[in-house]
Amino acid sequence: MSVVNANLWDVNSSTGVRTSSAGVIGVVGASTNNLNDVSVDIPKHTLTVVTGVSGSGKSSLVLDTIAAEAQRLVNDSYPAFIRSRLPQHPAAEVQSMAGLTFTALIDQRRFTGNARSVVATASDVAPLIRLVFSRIGEPSAGYSPAYSFNDPTGMCPRCEGLGHVVDIDIDELIDLDRTIDEGPVRFSQFRPGVYRWKRFAYCGLFDRSVPLRDYTDEQMRLFLYADRVKLTDPDPRFPKTARFDGVVTRLRDVYIKNRPASLSAQVAGELERITSDHVCPECDGARVNAAARASLIDGRSIVDWSSTPIAELRSLLEHTHDPRVEPALDGIRTVLDALLSVGLGYLTLDRTSSTLSGGEAQRVKIVRHLGSALTDVTYVFDEPSVGLHPRDVHRLTELLLRLRDGGNTVLVVEHDQQVIAVADHVIDIGPGAGSAGGTVCFEGTPGDLTRSGTVTGRLLRAPVALRQAPRAATGSVTVRNATMHNLAGIDVEVPLGVLTVVTGVAGSGKSSFATGELPAQHPEFTVVGQEPLRGGVRSTPLSALGIAETVRRVFSAESGLDPAWFSFNSKGACPQCTGRGRITTELAFLDDVSVPCDACHGLRFNETALATTVGGSTIAEVLMMTASGLARAFAADTRITAAAEWLERVGLGYMPVGRSLDTLSGGEKQRLLLAKHLLETGDLSTERIVLDEPTTGLHPSDVDRITTLFDDLVDAGATLVVVEHNLRVIGTADRVIDIGPGAGREGGSLVFSGPPSELLTAPDSATGVALAAAASR
Repeated sequence: MSVVNANLWDVNSSTGVRTSSAGVIGVVGASTNNLNDVSVDIPKHTLTVVTGVSGSGKSSLVLDTIAAEAQRLVNDSYPAFIRSRLPQHPAAEVQSMAGLTFTALIDQRRFTGNARSVVATASDVAPLIRLVFSRIGEPSAGYSPAYSFNDPTGMCPRCEGLGHVVDIDIDELIDLDRTIDEGPVRFSQFRPGVYRWKRFAYCGLFDRSVPLRDYTDEQMRLFLYADRVKLTDPDPRFPKTARFDGVVTRLRDVYIKNRPASLSAQVAGELERITSDHVCPECDGARVNAAARASLIDGRSIVDWSSTPIAELRSLLEHTHDPRVEPALDGIRTVLDALLSVGLGYLTLDRTSSTLSGGEAQRVKIVRHLGSALTDVTYVFDEPSVGLHPRDVHRLTELLLRLRDGGNTVLVVEHDQQVIAVADHVIDIGPGAGSAGGTVCFEGTPGDLTRSGTVTGRLLRAPVALRQAPRAATGSVTVRNATMHNLAGIDVEVPLGVLTVVTGVAGSGKSSFATGELPAQHPEFTVVGQEPLRGGVRSTPLSALGIAETVRRVFSAESGLDPAWFSFNSKGACPQCTGRGRITTELAFLDDVSVPCDACHGLRFNETALATTVGGSTIAEVLMMTASGLARAFAADTRITAAAEWLERVGLGYMPVGRSLDTLSGGEKQRLLLAKHLLETGDLSTERIVLDEPTTGLHPSDVDRITTLFDDLVDAGATLVVVEHNLRVIGTADRVIDIGPGAGREGGSLVFSGPPSELLTAPDSATGVALAAAASR
């Protein structure tokens, strides 16, 4: 039942139409995704937290309805000329909305794969640092661009500011015994018939019937290294205004200097085969040229500043003063303070942005908004506590309150109890996930939520339970002299046949130990991490689990058609959107615009594919099913029912099996990978699995579900090593390994190893302090 505060609305006496008063953001009749005609009032100039079980609809309300509609309306306020160059969002599925303001969405999308973006550029502190060095660095390298690795004036000429060089193995790339017509380039993007092959086949510079081995030195130089050569007599099929680039030149420009953000597994494998990547020998990875490296302030270069952990750099700048650049130095200190306040003091400013986790990237984005002079902005955050140790969450809440106190509305989707506790207003969406959710179960204060009978309320007031009788290990392995990243040469014993949780503050070295050193020294451990799943928009949980073809064969048997007719990547694809379900328009430097396909209405399939039903459902309707529905529809197929069962057990039972993989969060991807791994596993007693923060994005009730799975796996004989901050998981462990005590150079040591009950009193353990507080509430 939706809960609406009527006092926050104005009602027209003649029409009965409600409009939001100035004090609220009003939503009436929202039905985005699984929302069930939700009407809700969100008070302005407050911190509102929206919570609920995973898949309940909280993101549908906050991100897909409120934030999306606000951004659409802002874009619509511009003149037509500008609007045509901005992302075009469809109207939200809602009866009416009022009280919207300019909205900034700070989500968990990782930074793009641009190698030229680092923490310094992403946080906007890089220009200030360059300015300081250009004014007081000795000897001066010149103006600010002379200190930038993204400007020809300052970049290392050898690596062009990338810090590493990629060498192309010509022997691997080129088959000298082949002619152009036979395809002499051993890289699929240059195979005969494709666009890039046509560039050298029709340029008129080479005899297509002669093996490359018989080329003259000049012909071979042109074939490999030509750079924008103007052609005098090209084949008519060559682009009329284009110039000719050699194969190596083209390869470097398209796949090395500007590597695409997403590559197929085949192309990525081919690139790995024909290239080698190593640190630039001229700048030793510093990215800038010799003049910039030689310019010093108090004996330190811009490279030294950039490679120093943020916490240490802030301490260094406390004693760096010069009246000529004091305002710039103050600006640098302000940004560093903000990065410290969100728990990122262990990062360095030269850290490539694309290597940051989703949570780290989100906290860097927060920093960019803290100094804004704008007020009455709605800031929307998607689970900002992800990746934060309980010790550091208070820093995040202080930033959220700072934004609120600056005259803004802060709207947060969150599960973390510390974040919920500081909210002015809480909205609980549920009660369940998917079709069982989508309603407002509670509105009020955090205290009222804790006392309520909702699932969230019951779990918030319950203390964290500690395992009182840890299971006995069946053996152990030892990781010796662990030195990866910041690990301080530690020796750690890891028990077998039990659940071990590796914990510690963000940046302490726990992931370096569990996902790096442990499997490196003991390869029998399989790491199930949060790396991107291959396939993106073209793949689904059904295909990731390896059962999509099984489903297609069932439809094939029913219809007599080839199974390819029931794949949106093959014959069954909608001709308008080619099976994507959406039409995407690229807008150069702006975000791509994606809208549902008008022809198939987002179903992805053509009419022939949709004409066949199995058990009353089309192939498109099957892809909309959750795990339980899939199991019922294909109850006779044990492979499909087993896959559906694992989806349920890893906590993904709410997810449509046809959802595009590129829309999954990091935690969802990891749990899907875990389901896939377990589906393919025969004997669990031989399994040794490492999981990296599997509870990312999970509600406490879903955390309890996955810890039950962990217990089932261990009871079946498996060994689990889980990297986690979540106190509910830590409490269920048989052994806790705490790495720390701090982050970066202050971490990397073994702080504690033992049962969770003994962790409560472990000296120097931030985890022990947080666990003790959670266990006693």
